[in-house]
Amino acid sequence: MKFPEPLVEGRLIRRYKRFLADVRLPDGTEITAHCPNTGSMLGCQPENARVWLSRSDNPKRKLPYTWELVEAVPGQLACVNTARPNAQALEAVQAGVVVELSGYPAARPEVKYGAEKSRIDLLLSGHGSAADAWVEVKNVTLAENGQGFFPDAVTERGQKHLRELMTQVEQGDRAVLFFVVNHTGIETVRPADQIDRKYGELLREACDAGVEVIAYRADLCGSDGNPTGVLTLTESVPVILEV
Repeated sequence: MKFPEPLVEGRLIRRYKRFLADVRLPDGTEITAHCPNTGSMLGCQPENARVWLSRSDNPKRKLPYTWELVEAVPGQLACVNTARPNAQALEAVQAGVVVELSGYPAARPEVKYGAEKSRIDLLLSGHGSAADAWVEVKNVTLAENGQGFFPDAVTERGQKHLRELMTQVEQGDRAVLFFVVNHTGIETVRPADQIDRKYGELLREACDAGVEVIAYRADLCGSDGNPTGVLTLTESVPVILEV
């Protein structure tokens, strides 16, 4: 996917109240941007970091700017807008990039399902006699020494999703946990046992029960370290479950 307009660069002053971030623009103006991320954003909000914002001209919006990208460490970018991964995953599936999910002509987003009243991010169907694929998408931005970790905070919601996926497998469908790796410094993905031990245990249980786990990385920046303006998924990344 591609941003319709060039992103606006700034410097992060602070993030607060989860959904707000103060940013200093190049001309010295300080603005408040919407931060569309409910997680801890561990490692993705260093003081005075370079950030990039999209801007909306919708007069009904209280905050015209949205925080999209951050230079998490020098030369490495991360996409912190958790509204983006679902669209990234769908685009990659429809383009045939995700070989594990090829051959499905129909994709429905946000379908209600499960005993715990969840919504699946993507329901893929129409692949001949193949089972429907229930795809849960997660954004990975927590990085350490080339390794990506999920989640970045304890997530009861994420645990619920794993239980729901296991139930779909029991009912004869495919269930897929899709990690969208939105950090250019990540080479592998692991469960963050050090943050949410229960999630790691459930993820391994889900894999043993037949839930598929895949990860694909986005190409966020060019050789100069600046954003390319696209969030396209380009290649698979290994998922490592060993403790």
